[in-house]
Amino acid sequence: MRTRWLGATGVRVPEIAVEGEGVELVDGERVRVGDDEWPVLVAEPPLDPDALHEAHERGTPVVVRAGSAEEVARALERPEVACVLVAAEYRDLLDLDLRKLKYG
Repeated sequence: MRTRWLGATGVRVPEIAVEGEGVELVDGERVRVGDDEWPVLVAEPPLDPDALHEAHERGTPVVVRAGSAEEVARALERPEVACVLVAAEYRDLLDLDLRKLKYG
């Protein structure tokens, strides 16, 4: 499982996770990982590059909700994105081969 930094928290999270399983959105503005919570920017496609950059500059983690392979790939192309959350019905997206998806 590939991981990324959760903003400036010093915590690593899966780059793709099923929402509520290890990475949980608390109120649309906070994320819980284990017993700890942090404020986050929750984004949905299409992504606003300026908002992502601003959050990243502040050290605020960026979490993106996605529902397709293309949305996951586009989100993970952004270095500001800490984690892409998918709904349980899209669990198969955890097994994406991002290299194959991008380079064929």
